[in-house]
Amino acid sequence: MKKIIALFLMVLVCVGAFAGCSGGSGGNGELVLYTWEGMFPQEVLDGFTEETGISINYANFDYDETMLARLEAAQGGEYDLVLADDYIIETVIQEGLAQKLDTSKLENWGSINPLYQGQFYDPADEYTVPYGAGVQTIVYDPEVVGGELTGYADLWDPALAGNVGLIANYRVINGMALKVLGKSYNVEEAADIQAAGQKLLELAPNVRLIKDDNLQDDLISGEVGAAVMYTSQATLALTTRPDLKVVFPEEGIGFGIMASFIPSKAPNPEAAYKFIDYILQPDVAAQCFEFLGYYCTNKDAEEKISEEVRPYLTLPDSFSKEDMEMIENISAEAMEEHEKVWTEFKAACE
Repeated sequence: MKKIIALFLMVLVCVGAFAGCSGGSGGNGELVLYTWEGMFPQEVLDGFTEETGISINYANFDYDETMLARLEAAQGGEYDLVLADDYIIETVIQEGLAQKLDTSKLENWGSINPLYQGQFYDPADEYTVPYGAGVQTIVYDPEVVGGELTGYADLWDPALAGNVGLIANYRVINGMALKVLGKSYNVEEAADIQAAGQKLLELAPNVRLIKDDNLQDDLISGEVGAAVMYTSQATLALTTRPDLKVVFPEEGIGFGIMASFIPSKAPNPEAAYKFIDYILQPDVAAQCFEFLGYYCTNKDAEEKISEEVRPYLTLPDSFSKEDMEMIENISAEAMEEHEKVWTEFKAACE
């Protein structure tokens, strides 16, 4: 629990230079790791160095697009291991900036949960190793809501007027309306996206706030009675207030994956393999996921996660890939329609 709280208190785990200052020397004794800050508990980073003698130069980026621009500028060099979001990794692979994995160097490859493999950005699992998943859920206070919620459609109930909180990710929220209408998150037709926009306008009277940062605090305090939030926020809310309930929407579960890859010209790919295999060890993976508060992508680590948080970091055994859909890259024209819909919806909620 303390590890999860530490993430939201922005405990810094950087042991190297900021991305703008990392040189990428990649010597035999160094791993240049490039990702967001706070992705690993410090004891895991220290444990890797103690076990292997390889120091970690932890470089940070703010947005996936920042990472892509720097990796393009470095032509696939400078960094030994990158951890980023699914959609941007698809572009990385298409541009030839990632190298194929030699899984014979990963003793713990078999610990990966196949539910999170074979996805759109790397369908043959040739380039990436999943590290945490975000699942689009609703968390609510049954006392405030006055009943049970089973899906996204329930958020449109007039009884929830002024009582709903939403994250500010328009593909997620627009996608929620698409799912209520029986459509895919990834439709390309403008008419479908516009119909979702009209559906969202019907939701506007129920929306109290739209925000990305610390939405869980508003649910914990009772500012809102129900919220669609990021997985790490849901984990913190549920562990802080066990009386809250989580919903896996009956319309279908959307999810996203963070994954690691080795750049095409990584200075020290062997160090990257050693780090990947180290964090795939079930005991180490359990430490990482308790710290992150995201869904565990390592099937052998699940039983090692503390009972306090395990229900919030693992999906029910009954779930399969058929129950889930990822938000994927779509055309520029479809994205433009999403932006229009989102702008109108936010204005209606003010």
